Order: sequence, then C-alpha cells, then structure tokens
Amino acid sequence: MIPLSTSTAPCRLNSQVAAFFDLDNTILPGEASEVRFFRWLWQRRVVGWPEARASLAWLMRRLPALSLHPLRERKLYLTGKPVQVIEPLGEEFCREQLCPLVSPAAMRTIEEHRHAGHLIVLLTGSLDFLIDPIATALQVDRCFAGRLEQVNGVYTGHLVPPLPYGAGKRQLIEQLAQDLTLDLSLCYAYGDSPGDLDLLRAVGYPTVVNPIRGMAHVAKRQKWPIARWQ
Repeated sequence: MIPLSTSTAPCRLNSQVAAFFDLDNTILPGEASEVRFFRWLWQRRVVGWPEARASLAWLMRRLPALSLHPLRERKLYLTGKPVQVIEPLGEEFCREQLCPLVSPAAMRTIEEHRHAGHLIVLLTGSLDFLIDPIATALQVDRCFAGRLEQVNGVYTGHLVPPLPYGAGKRQLIEQLAQDLTLDLSLCYAYGDSPGDLDLLRAVGYPTVVNPIRGMAHVAKRQKWPIARWQ
C-alpha cells in the first residue's frame, strides 16, 4: 500500500525533463478505476439500473463503436448526482480500494525519475476526485484528470475539455512543455493502451506498460520498451 501524505513535493520547474504516467492499468494495474467505482457505488445503492440503462443506451446510439470510448465522453451514471455527496464517496473509495493496488514497480520508477530531477506528471481520463488521493500520495508535480461539469451543485454528466485521453493527452503535455520550457525529446512517457499512443509518440523515451488492445504489437513495431508492472 502506498503511504498517504498531505504534503506536496516542490515542483522542479527548472527541469527540462518530465516523466508522464498514465493511471489505469499502468500505475494502477488491472481493471479501470471507474469500472471499480461504478461497482462500488452499485453495492451501496448510490447508482442502479436506471444509470446502467442510460449508459448502455448512450453506447448503443454510437455503434458500431469498437471501444468504450463513448462512455469516457459522458458520465451518465453521475448525471444529476450532488457534488457534495459523490466527491467524498470518491475520495473514500480511492483511499480504501485504489491506493492499496498501486504498483510497487510504478512507485520505484516514479522515485527514479524524481531522484533524477524530472517532473512527475500524471495524465488520466479517470475523474479527478477519484484519483486525487493517489496523486497526493505519489507527490506528483502535475496531475491532469477528467473534470465533470457542475451546474448548481450537481453533475451534468458532461466532461470539461480537453479530456486527458488520446489526442487530449498530447494537447495537454504540449501546452505544459510550452509553459515550463520542457524538451519533449528528452521526456519519458508510460502508457498501456491505444489511448496513450499520442502521448507516447510525443516524447523521446516512450515505454508501453502492461500492453492491451494491440499495444504489444505497436511497441515491437516501433521498437519501444515493454514493461510489466504488477
């Protein structure tokens, strides 16, 4: 289990090098954090069949989709839910269910980059309030996560762009590189899926971690390292 900390590491703004990390199935091996969260909310009867049917209907209207990406664009299971109810539940869930699952190999790699003076940046399509305790515990310098739109204290189900997924990850790191004068050709990136391809292609030192959905083949073709973090 990673040790939780309320402190934040000083940002190494004078560094030209950053290490960019995906979360789901990279730092956090296995099932996606939001899938786990939905099941956790279901067990507590915070969500149920109406939310499941709404999400399925949204996905079916976007067929023939080859992935669950439409469900990344809308969070219908949280539509209309009060922020003051869901966010504390998300923090509780992360501390109890996600923090103990963080990969020791990922933590070692993060510490190696930190020791080298590199900025540590987390990029994930998962929701910000779900992964804040992990970002705090790992003392990352920057964290980009999905942010849900709020109106009058409730979630609309819409995400605030850009979503840190696919091209959105590249957009975010290019803006960060401009803001902090990073040299992306000297930077590192770690990701597991096709949603990380834009990120991996943007840096000089990409690594595919726990590859899924054809990423092992992509890594071999590109001559990228493959790592197994458990």
